[in-house]
Amino acid sequence: MSQRIAVVTGASSGIGAATARRLAAVGFHVVVAARRADRLDALVKEVGDAGGSATAVAVDLADDAQVAALADAVANLPGRLELLVNNAGGARGADYVEAADIDDWRWMYEVNVLGTVRVTKALLPALEASGAGTIVIMSSTAGLIVYEGGGGYTAAKHGTTAVAETLRLELCGRPVRVIEIDPGMVKTDEFSLTRFGGDAEKAEAVYRGVPNPLVAEDIAECVAWSASLPHHVNIDRMVVRPLAQAAQHKVHRVD
Repeated sequence: MSQRIAVVTGASSGIGAATARRLAAVGFHVVVAARRADRLDALVKEVGDAGGSATAVAVDLADDAQVAALADAVANLPGRLELLVNNAGGARGADYVEAADIDDWRWMYEVNVLGTVRVTKALLPALEASGAGTIVIMSSTAGLIVYEGGGGYTAAKHGTTAVAETLRLELCGRPVRVIEIDPGMVKTDEFSLTRFGGDAEKAEAVYRGVPNPLVAEDIAECVAWSASLPHHVNIDRMVVRPLAQAAQHKVHRVD
């Protein structure tokens, strides 16, 4: 039986790294892709020590040539590509629209939307050739609703959601399913730090008092479960929040 291959972007930390670990544990050879090669190499070693297998490919998803090199690296592996997890993304800033930092907005659109499109274009032929391909697109509850100070991120994630919905329509009748996962409040090491420019106090305040916010492993489990279902079963959209978060603005906090 040929090796099943999964590609996970944004795999150097957070949800991406947790997803790579989980997919390796259920039998995929995981290609971990991100910019930070040292992090990827450490993850590959960790996966191998746990009995799984992985390959690291350092890539900037804003660079067409590097994305093409990622596709070539996948094509040169023995086995068949069955799963692509478009996880790379992020937020920068919390300015109101009237004070928007256009460079931040441009970065968010580039990584959340165009990065997803570049990798999907590059790997779709191999996914289709497998006869049972799955594309997971990691959007956000911010792709479903807006909030003050989140204009740039919500605009980008609405774009990510639009890509997922459009792709599903366009692939109808072909052997590739499209799954959109929309996490709510997930506490990871880097997401909020990046958003607030490294301000640890602002980053920690996001989760302060919230009993049991989601963690990266929770979302990794959602990816693995939805991808493990029989191929005729398509989870179009999975919205995942912690129990303490009833909606974007409704969060239970304790002293």
